[in-house]
This record gives sequence, C-alpha cells and structure tokens, in this order.
Amino acid sequence: MPRRDDIETILVLGSGPIKIGQAAEFDFSGSQAVKALREDGYRVILVNSNPATIQNDPEMADVVYIEPLLPATIRRIMEIERPCALLAGMGGQTALNIASELAHNGTLEELGIELIGSDLDAIDKAEDRQLFNDVCESIGLPLSKAIACNTMDEVIAAAEQLASWPILIRPAFTLGGLGGGTAWDVGQLVEIATLGLRNSRISQVLIEESILGWQELEYEVMRDDADNAIIVCTMENIDPMGVHTGESTVVAPLQSFSDADHQILRDQALKLIRALNIKGGCNVQFAFNQSTGEIRVIEVNPRVSRSSALASKATGYPIARMSAKIAVGYTLDELPNPITGEGTTAAFEPTLDYCVVKIPRWPFDKFRTADRTLGTSMKSTGEVMAIGRNFEEAFLKAWASLEQGYAHPRPLTRADESEGEGMASRALETLPDSLLVEWCRVATDRRMGALIEAFRRGWSVEKVHEITRITRWFLYRFENIAQIEAEISATESSPSQLEYSQIRHWKSHGFSDAHIADALSKFPALGPKSLPSSHNEQAVMQRRHELGLHPKYRMVDSCAAEFAAKTPYYYSTYEINDDLGIDKLSNLETRTKQRLVTIGSGPIRIGQGIEFDYGCVHAVKAIREAGHDAILINNNPETVSTDFDTSDRLYFEPLTLEYVSEILLRENAHGILLQFGGQTAINLAEPLQQRMPHLETLGLELSIMGTSCDAIDEASDRYRFEKFAKRNGIRMPRGQTGTTADDVREAIKNIGFPVLIRPSYVLGGRGMEILSTDKQVNAYLKEAYLASDKPLLIDEYLGHATELDVDAAADGEQVLIGAIMEHLEQAGIHSGDSTCFIPTQNISQEMLKRVEEQTKIIGLKLKIKGCYNIQFAIQGDNLYCLEVNPRSSRTVPFVAKSTGLPMARIAARIIIGIPLSQQEIPRRTTGLVCVKAPVFPFIQLRGLDPAPGPEMKSTGEVFGSDIRADLAYLKARLATEIPVATEGGVYLTVREEDKLDLIPIAQSLVDINFTIFATPGTADVLRKANIPVTTSYRIAERMHPDSLDLMRKGDVNFIVNVPTISGGAVRDGNMMRRLAVELNIPFVTTMRGAVMEVAAMKARIENNLEPRRLEVHY
Repeated sequence: MPRRDDIETILVLGSGPIKIGQAAEFDFSGSQAVKALREDGYRVILVNSNPATIQNDPEMADVVYIEPLLPATIRRIMEIERPCALLAGMGGQTALNIASELAHNGTLEELGIELIGSDLDAIDKAEDRQLFNDVCESIGLPLSKAIACNTMDEVIAAAEQLASWPILIRPAFTLGGLGGGTAWDVGQLVEIATLGLRNSRISQVLIEESILGWQELEYEVMRDDADNAIIVCTMENIDPMGVHTGESTVVAPLQSFSDADHQILRDQALKLIRALNIKGGCNVQFAFNQSTGEIRVIEVNPRVSRSSALASKATGYPIARMSAKIAVGYTLDELPNPITGEGTTAAFEPTLDYCVVKIPRWPFDKFRTADRTLGTSMKSTGEVMAIGRNFEEAFLKAWASLEQGYAHPRPLTRADESEGEGMASRALETLPDSLLVEWCRVATDRRMGALIEAFRRGWSVEKVHEITRITRWFLYRFENIAQIEAEISATESSPSQLEYSQIRHWKSHGFSDAHIADALSKFPALGPKSLPSSHNEQAVMQRRHELGLHPKYRMVDSCAAEFAAKTPYYYSTYEINDDLGIDKLSNLETRTKQRLVTIGSGPIRIGQGIEFDYGCVHAVKAIREAGHDAILINNNPETVSTDFDTSDRLYFEPLTLEYVSEILLRENAHGILLQFGGQTAINLAEPLQQRMPHLETLGLELSIMGTSCDAIDEASDRYRFEKFAKRNGIRMPRGQTGTTADDVREAIKNIGFPVLIRPSYVLGGRGMEILSTDKQVNAYLKEAYLASDKPLLIDEYLGHATELDVDAAADGEQVLIGAIMEHLEQAGIHSGDSTCFIPTQNISQEMLKRVEEQTKIIGLKLKIKGCYNIQFAIQGDNLYCLEVNPRSSRTVPFVAKSTGLPMARIAARIIIGIPLSQQEIPRRTTGLVCVKAPVFPFIQLRGLDPAPGPEMKSTGEVFGSDIRADLAYLKARLATEIPVATEGGVYLTVREEDKLDLIPIAQSLVDINFTIFATPGTADVLRKANIPVTTSYRIAERMHPDSLDLMRKGDVNFIVNVPTISGGAVRDGNMMRRLAVELNIPFVTTMRGAVMEVAAMKARIENNLEPRRLEVHY
C-alpha cells in the first residue's frame, strides 16, 4: 500500500528527559522517524521537554515545541496546531501513556486526530497485564501463572492463591520496570507492590509466579498493515530471569539455542504480534527453561524500545525509520533496505555473521551508598555495544568501552571492595572465595568480572553454573578468557619476543595491547601503569606493528555479505587476518576530501549525558557542510551519532587509544576533533600526542585540531591554571592539591573549614564533597581514590555565593559568548544539578561586564580554539573563577535552544579552519526567560540521599520558556513529572541561620492558603512573626506526629528542608527526603529554591500556561 495522502500533518511525541529506564534511544528513534516522515512530504510537529536532544533541533521538524510532556499540554498544542495524526511509538513509555490517556478521555476523537502506528487496542492489550494474558491464552501461548491486582488487598490475596515464593511483581504502563521486583516474603511484597501500584498509570500490578533462573530472550519483530512480518534480531540475556533485560548483558544473535528451538520461538513471536495487531517495530520477551524446554511469554513492548535501538545498531536495520513508514501506509516489500540500497527490501530478514554484546553502564562508581543489586527494576543510566567475530572478542571490546576502572578485566582483590585509604595495601590481598561466591551468585555490576575471576581460580563450569544459573555456553566462553590470560602469563616472554601466531591468537579473542601487557607481567598489584616501558601497552603495540599485525575492518551489512552493502558502518576484528599491514580504506589514493575524525562520548552516565552526543552530531554536520569527510567513532547504541547516516563513516569501537589509533591509520586521517565527546574525548588528547611520533613512522600525518594539548593541560592542571589566573588578574578560591591522606589533612589545616574537595580531571563532580569537620574528612578519605597521578583538589568553600556558567567559543582573535547562565542554587551544588536561567535574573550589568571581560581574557590568553565553558562564583563584589573546561559542555544544547546560537556547530567550524569573522552567526533570540531543570534518579536508586550537593546526581534535564521567570520555571518543574503543589500542607525545617529568611516564604504560602507545619525551632520563629503554624516533632525525638506521619497521611504536599551539616537533623532530613521521593512529594533543599518554588506554586494557581513554539534563526 503506498503512502497515505489523507494525512498532511503529524504530531510526534518525544520521550522527555534522560532517566533510568529511558535514555537516548528515543532521541535516536524519534530523529530517524521525523526524517523518514519529512522526506515523504509530511509536515511534522515535534513535542519534547528535553533541550539536549537532536530531535528537537529547529531544522529537524517543521514546528518544535519544548514543553512539558503532560496530557493537558499536548491537548493544548493539538488545539493550536490541529494535526491530522499522532505518532506516539517513538517516545517510549512516556509518549505511549500520554497517547493512551488522550485516546481514552476522548481528546483525539473530539479533535479529529488519528492515532497512527500501533492503535489504541494494541497498546491496551500489550500494556494492560490482564488483557495481555487473555490474548496469550486465546492463541495458546504459555504464560506464567499470574493475577492482575488493583489494590493491596488484592495483592495479598493473589500471593496466597499462588502459594509459592518468591513472587514477581510487575506494574502496568511503567518505565524500566519501576515499581517491580521479586519478593521473598509478605513484607517485601507489600513494599514493592505499594511502589508498583503508585507508579502504574492505571494502578495495576501483576502478581506472578517466579521463573527465576530461566533464560531470557528477546525477539525484535517488524510487521506492516498487509501482515508482512519479520524477525529483525534475536537477543539473549546472559543473566537469567530475575534481572531486567535493560540491566542484563545481552548478546545478539542467539548463541546457545538450537535452530529448532529458535524456530518455535520465532513462530510464537509472529503469532503474538499478529494477535495483538501491532504495526511497526515491537519487542517480544520470552523465558526458556533449558532443562525442560518449557517456554513462557513475558511481555511485549508495542513500540520502539531500548532493545529496538540495540537491534538497529546490531543489524544495521533502521527499525524506527521503517516503523514510521509503516505508520503512514507503506508495506515492508515496498521499502528498500537503506543499508543495501536496491539490493534488498525491508521485508528481508537481517542475517548476522558476527557477535554483538551490550553491557549496561551503572552509576555505582558515583553512588557508593546505593544498593548495587540488580533486579527487575532498572538502575543503569546507559549502555555500550561492541561487535566481534566471536563472543570473547565482542565481550572484551564492550568491557573496554565502559570506561569504568581498567579497560580490561583484572584479578579481583580486596581493593575492589572499596576505594580509599589503604587501597594500595588491600590490592595485595586476593578477594576471599566466600565473597567471590557472593559476587557470582547475586546479580550486581561486579558479576561479569567475578565470573572470569572464578575461572582464573580453576572453578569448574558446573560449579559456577550451580551458583549463578547462567547458561553453560556463556560460562565456557568466560572460562576461555581466563585460560587465554593464563596462557599469556605463562609465556615468560617480554613483548619484543612475542611471535605473530601468539599475538594474532590473543587479539582474535578481543585482548587489547594493554590486557596482553598486563597478563605478560602477571597483573601487578599496582596496576598496568606501573609496568616499565619495555613491558607496557606501547611495547606490545610496537611489537604487533613490527609484525605487521593490524585489525581488519568489516561492514555491518544486515545480510552476512550476501548482498553488496552501501552503508559505511564498520567494526574491527583480528579473526579474519590473512593479510599483513594496515587495512587501508579503499581507493585512498583517489579520495580528495579531507578526512576528519570526531570522537563520541561513549555510554550515557551521570556527568556525561546526551548533551555531548548532541555536540558530536553538530560537529559532524559542520564537517560535512564544509565539504570534508566526517568520520565518527563511538560505542553507544542509543544515540543519533551512531545512526547509519549521521556521518560519512561510522566505527563502532571502544574509545581507547589503541582502537582510535588503528582507525586513524586505516583512514590516514588528516585531523581529529576531541572537544565534543566530553571528558572521554578530551582525555585522549595527551596520550594521542605522545603516540604520534610512532604513528608518523607508519605514514600518519594527523593534526589534533582545536585547542592544543598544552592549553588543555593548562586549563585542567590546578597548579598551572593558578599561575595563569594570577598573571591575568583572575581571582580563584584559595586552594591546594594533595596526593596522600596526609597532604589533604595539611591543606585543610591551611585553608580552614569548610572546604570543597574533589579529584582533578573528573567528570560530573565524582568524589566532590563539602567538608566541615575532621570526622567528615576521615570518612571522605576512607572512600577516596588516592593516586600520585590523580591529585585531590582542596578549595575554600564559598558560602552563599551565586554561581554562573558561561559557554563561549574562541578562534584566537575573537570570542563569541553564547550565554551567561545564572544558577538558582548557591555555589556548592554541582552545576549539572542546578536549575539554570538564561538570561541572568539577579546579576548587575557591571558584574556581567566583568564576567564577559574575564571570559574573553581566558579564551584568548589560554589560546583556546573552539568551545569552552567557565564556571564563576559571585560573593559580594568579588568574582571568582571556579574552573575552565576547554571543551563542549553539557549546557551547549540549552544555550542553542535558548539563545539561537548553535555553539557546538560554530565551534566545530572554528576548529576546521573557519574563523568567527567568516561565519554567519545567527541572530540571537530575546524576549523569553529560559530555564533548565535537572531530573534525578532517586526513585530507582535506594540507599541514596536525595539532597543535591557538589557531586552530580541528575541523569537528565528539562526546559521551560516564557516571558516571566516564574512561568518559565513552572514549565520546567512540571516537565520533571514531580507535581507542583497547589493546595494542602507545607512542611518547613531549616538551619538556624536561615530561619529569619524563611518568614516571607511562609507568609507567601499562607497567602495562597497553604497550611504550615514546622519543627519546634522553626515554628517558634514563625509564630513570633504572626504566621499560623502547627508544630511537628523531629523524627529523632520519637514523638508523634513527626514529618513522616504527616507525609504518609497525605497532609504534606511540599517540603522545605535546608540540611544542617551534622547532628540528628542529618538523619531526619535523609529519611524525610527518601520518603518524599517515594511518595512523589516535591521538596527543596536551598532557600533560593524555596523562594522560586513558592513563586511557581502561586503562578500555577493564578495562570494558565500557554505552549510556545521554539523560534530560533538557524
């Protein structure tokens, strides 16, 4: 069936902020879908609340709204724009829930808007647990015994009826398994089901018999309106049932299944998608019992999902694009496969002649107190993907891509239990067997490393299988990795004595040069950096190059080379390696374009999110616009940067020096851009410069483009930047550095409390804290990572200072300031976790002029070429420079959407040789206040204090814009999906020094009819000011009612809790904030935050918000 001509305008919903369970995969799928619709001549209106996405760039859709993703907002946009159709399948669970609600409440029918893609009936049958079970039973598909429940009484009755523990709780219409889990007793059942019922859009959970230990599989299916249906990709989870598929290490295609079993599952997947009448891409999950051959259907996602992004990148089949085409009437046999061009149609099932491994990226390196146990509710923030010709190669490449700890597995020691003082001596002690059993048995982020360690110790596959229930096929592969390590360690050779056959064998199983060097030296306790130059990674690389051993590059072609592929999308392997020498790009001699490489930002994690992928995509666009070849290296399957048509050539590889160097040699690249991939990319600058003399001997003439390595070091090295600041009249907080615990204590003694302490060269403020007592110093040092090459920075803490962020670009002659952003929260809360305003709201013109002057001095005197970010603090009349980041920052997309200046693209043009004077800089947009607000993962991560601080905790951000600051802030707050209170009670508890400042805030709340509750000290101050207040006891006093009682009863709808430094109030505050997160009660922890929140509450009561189109001039 050809395209539908009865539709002209399509509204596409995005997925909102990056959060656990919903990362950048929907920016990728939404962007692909919007492109597919517009190339067919449809007018596209895009709505998303996340400023950091490519999908809501002005050139992506005909009309863009960056507004809260709430049913009421979407309805108003529909009334304004009058679209013909709504496409919701590209915006994850968020968009699906909104579409379902607007369909059920009659909005779509009233406005004459058709829901395209999967229809309402299909969504309901897939998402409503009871309806789904009914469909499966009607077509004879086996399900686990389960009962749908809408109340806690029904949950307890269902558990009694099932009469077997453990029990699985699965909520309907939720994200990333939120509110789900495995309960081993009634207490756990009540706790998990309470959260599940609260987070389900229809207040429904499924109480299900557990099939823990069964294998979990996924089939990615595509179907059109003519009932053509194909399996795009099969995926197998290494972790058995009991761990959410988003938390599992996943392998594609199926490795441990016979073809007969696969055909049974394939038939069932197709049967189910037909019964549900799903059109487009969808994901079917199965459980399989290897012992008995029993099968259970787990669930179906009637939309493009996280697994769809992985399946797309694993096979090269553009699932979101095809789903969008099917939604407007095309059938699979009419659509060419863009990977093979005219070779095959989209009805052709992909075939893989390689192995793909996905490993999730968890935030436990930042959140040391969070519960690391993995279950049916997601905790990971992102993921990496790697491709190899065998499992071992793909797995070790994926490990290297994670950027956590070492880039390869190492023997486990007591130092792996915790960092901090005494870590060096603990590294000499082997991890006890009893703990290793636990690390294998319980699914955590440590499990895969523990499996390899078990085989290092000679444990049998049967023993490990008994402990873990992991399929034996995978255990034999992990055993092989341990055996190859042992083989390398037994070689007793130096790198210069290694033979071609040895290195080739090890490399073909994914062993990096650093891994081989480490194993040759029997994994020294001090780590691979302690190896002498004759035995280190460089020595192995030099020997490998002497022998002419380089990787071969293979194309991801979706058809196992049966048809010619035209999409330049590559992975490296050493398995097919008969030819010696560099696997040069074809026709290199006749290519005339400059080949410029951009380094991506790797997996999404706290501190380095989608904002950096945004920068990379803009850099690639600038390179292509200038007529050069844009080459991109990245390993994140969820992103737009790794879409098949973003760059001229894409390499799906780890972002380590070895893999990057080999690609540079293959491409014979002219230049490399390191400013856009966050800290990951910029950290490659110095090692790559050191390796350049060797690479030049192999014919590489490469320029590290943009800011020089020396300038990067001068901006990042504390001692050098202090000298620079002094020379140029720039004031910095007093500070010192320390590499040992004694250094740190001495520095604190010299500076005086309170101090801000943090590691140098860090991302997202990892390990950054404000310390006010010796007790806190000792606790910090116990956990801190101390190393001679990674000093800790100790600064005086600037209390009650206002923090500013500045994004700018410099070309050596001129500086363009993108925006000066004012943080709502005072200095001491990480800039990534602050609510930001453009333009500034409370800064004098004179101070703004000083900020601009210092920004220009820093850009020109540091000789920055490209983009940079500066953080300033204002205390009284003093302006302090806190830090300079000589790279693209996380605020670049926010600046682009707020001011109309695409700073990443402008900076990329500078780097490739187009100065500011020769660029057409777009006209700034003015007249609106724009606000960026953070989104936190506290609901998913137990054991974490939800108070923002100097260490970054947010996973994503949302945007609000309006003519007034309170309305812009209100929009941003609503977009976070935490309610803004309009009635009820408010609980107030603040520090002694803030009590008088609380009076006007409390008065404002009384004026809009809120009831005030306060702790005794705060209540006394308010009563003296004639403010009506009810006293509530401190939690520590064990008297009632306390704040927790009031919250549970529903008497409190908003909390102001400004934490004190020490004492019982710390524990009180933590317990109160945790409960507020679980009950979805808004709270603020700063006085400035309280003022703004109360203004937003008043605005919510008095105003109707009106959506605004994004209007910029580029």
